Amino acid sequence: MFTGTSALAVGGLILGGIIGYLVRQLFTSRAASSIEQKTKLKLEDAEERAKRIILESENKAADLLADTRKESREQKIKLDSLEERILKREEILDRKLVVLSSDETSLKSKTEELKKKEVDIAGLRNEIETRLEKVSGLSRGEALQKLFAEIKEAQSQELANLLQKLDKERRDAVEKKTAEIITTCLERYARSQVAEITTTTFPLADEELKGKIIGREGRNIRALERATGVEFIIDETPDSVVISSFDPLRREIARLALEKLIKDGRIQPAKIEEKVEEAKQELNKRIMEVGEAAVMEVGIYDLPKEIIQLLGRLNFRTSYGQNVLMHSVEMAHLAGMMASELGLNVEVAKRGALLHDIGKAIDHEVEGTHIELGRKILKKYNIPEAVIEAMQSHHEDYPYAIPEAYIVTAVDVLSGARPGARRDSLEHYLKRLADLEKIATEFQGVKSAYAISAGRELRIFVTPEKIDDFKALELAREIANRIQSELKYPGEIKVVVVREMRAVEYAK
Repeated sequence: MFTGTSALAVGGLILGGIIGYLVRQLFTSRAASSIEQKTKLKLEDAEERAKRIILESENKAADLLADTRKESREQKIKLDSLEERILKREEILDRKLVVLSSDETSLKSKTEELKKKEVDIAGLRNEIETRLEKVSGLSRGEALQKLFAEIKEAQSQELANLLQKLDKERRDAVEKKTAEIITTCLERYARSQVAEITTTTFPLADEELKGKIIGREGRNIRALERATGVEFIIDETPDSVVISSFDPLRREIARLALEKLIKDGRIQPAKIEEKVEEAKQELNKRIMEVGEAAVMEVGIYDLPKEIIQLLGRLNFRTSYGQNVLMHSVEMAHLAGMMASELGLNVEVAKRGALLHDIGKAIDHEVEGTHIELGRKILKKYNIPEAVIEAMQSHHEDYPYAIPEAYIVTAVDVLSGARPGARRDSLEHYLKRLADLEKIATEFQGVKSAYAISAGRELRIFVTPEKIDDFKALELAREIANRIQSELKYPGEIKVVVVREMRAVEYAK
């Protein structure tokens, strides 16, 4: 029983497997038939698209071939036309060449005829001269000399009178033209000239500020005078302090420092040194601004910054009482006008005039004349050689290399010779004060020296490490003796040597 049932089960399984296989084969056949049909459709679609692409390519190729043939025909027509024009031009050139050859032949024959005639004329001239020499008994040279002698004798006085008249007329015309140019330039340029003085008045808002400025036992005013090198006059005028010094730069530093101290309110030696340093830095900026304003005024915009800084320093220099920067700017305007009137280089003339005294900005610091120092400065900063040649001759130390040099010299004289522009006595006074300071600073151990009280006192500050108390006494005597032997001055000069010892240490 068990065996029969197992056989039936096995038979059922085999039959189920066969049926499953057949079903799977049927589905597989149908799927393959479907895939084959899809593939066939895709192939037909691809063939159709390929045919369309081939047809479009053939059409495009046909159009391109037609366009190419058309362009080729047009190009051939153009080439045929160009070839025809070239052939016509060749024919014309051939005809012109034939004509030129004929003309050349004709010219050669005419040239030969002219040469023959020149030979004939030369022979006739020699024959005539020979006959004239036989008739007159004189050679050609003797006849010419005799003729010139007769003309000279007959016309010498008349020629002399004529030359004298022409020379006078030319001189009058030149002088008239020169006067016109100078007058025109001076009329076109009008600038006020403010006379430089040796004092600056500093107004005070309160009379009690004088006591603060003086300080206890005068320590503040002594510190101020030592730091700035000027003299402060307190009691001569109400509500003001007079700052006295022959050096405008020192006066301006002292004025700025005093202004800063009064604003701060703390006037004491330590603050004084701090504010003096601040004033020096501020003045350097102001000097640059003054120099930039000067070059803008005369229309020169490409000068190096170092040159502009030196021009600004000239605002604090005087020459015979005349402000050197104002003098230079005035010269630049006049030089530009004169160069324009004379048809010369306006830029060279203006630059030469503006920079002619640039050496005066450092002549108190470096040995040498202001002209030599100026030439070195301009060469250092690559200023054009023409400008250097224009400025170097204004005192006739160098020959006049270019016409613009004459203009710079002329406007220098014009600017300095105007009434009230310069004062000889003031220049001598300032030079004497500068010489006083120079003598003192030449001694070893001297840190700084200031001439104050209109030159009646020379205050000298020494380095305490190099000069002791006994050496300070000896130094004062030596400087006084040298002043007596080298300078001429009215009255007497007080020589004061100041030796201040400072001990400084830092807590860390």
